[in-house]
Amino acid sequence: MKWSEICIHTTNEAVEPISNILHESGASGVVIEDPLDLVRIREGEFGEIYELDPNEYPDEGVYIKAYLPVNSFLGETVEEIKQAINNLMIYDVDLGRNNVTLSEVNEEEWETAWKKYYKPVKISKKITIKPTWEDYQPVSSDEIIIELDPGMAFGTGTHPTTVLGIQALEHYIKQGNIVLDVGCGSGVLSIASILLGAEKVFAYDLDEIAVKSTTLNARQNKLDQQIETKQNNLLDHVDKQADIIVANILAEIIVRFIRDAWNNLKPGGIFITSGIIQPKKQMVKDQLQENGFTILEINEMEDWVSIIAQK
Repeated sequence: MKWSEICIHTTNEAVEPISNILHESGASGVVIEDPLDLVRIREGEFGEIYELDPNEYPDEGVYIKAYLPVNSFLGETVEEIKQAINNLMIYDVDLGRNNVTLSEVNEEEWETAWKKYYKPVKISKKITIKPTWEDYQPVSSDEIIIELDPGMAFGTGTHPTTVLGIQALEHYIKQGNIVLDVGCGSGVLSIASILLGAEKVFAYDLDEIAVKSTTLNARQNKLDQQIETKQNNLLDHVDKQADIIVANILAEIIVRFIRDAWNNLKPGGIFITSGIIQPKKQMVKDQLQENGFTILEINEMEDWVSIIAQK
């Protein structure tokens, strides 16, 4: 089978929503080429090893690449992808150059095109994310391994927004906690929550593909009995009392359900938000405080922000 590689030259802010669009359009895997990966100073802190070629990265912005089967519907699919990406401007998402290109690859090239970007990565003091096909031996007795397959996931789980979310969970989760994961995507935050001691996670996403991805990844990590996944719009009609709510989604979406988050948290409960770009940090902070939350922490990684608030 022949495959077409679609490449979108865009911004870091647009990575998550465009990745979702690509998955909804039938992409089997998404590759993100971010030049910041070439200069991230993580090796001294967590010990990752990156095998990256600078020639494959843009001078500015990021490349988002996905692979679509070459068939009679390819042209329509690409046009639908372009339109859906352009519609993100309604939500004030900065698309940058928003340049879309296509190139043809054969199946063997497609198989290696995305796998070569995905190696085991230690993203916090305890948690390492590894692809299912890679061999990896824990380097410490308390290291926690999350197995992900990016063929069925939204990225590799190592984007700064995900890292910020996992680091916050590592700090705040207590044994036996109930967690709500809003906009669960690949399910990596749900999986991390259980492995860090949560008793039960209720994971929600409006995207049917994300729901399937979370379900499959939970099963891959033998946690499908503790992670309950459901297609749902944010916290609409959810009536559960949680110790922690975590949401790694766009700032504009976070502010839409802050009141619902308050209602679904136990007194003293923690609301972990990520996916926030710097220019929208104050907006989210103000809305949290206006709805009664106390800001506990504001953490930053590159251009991304995570705000942790308490009821």
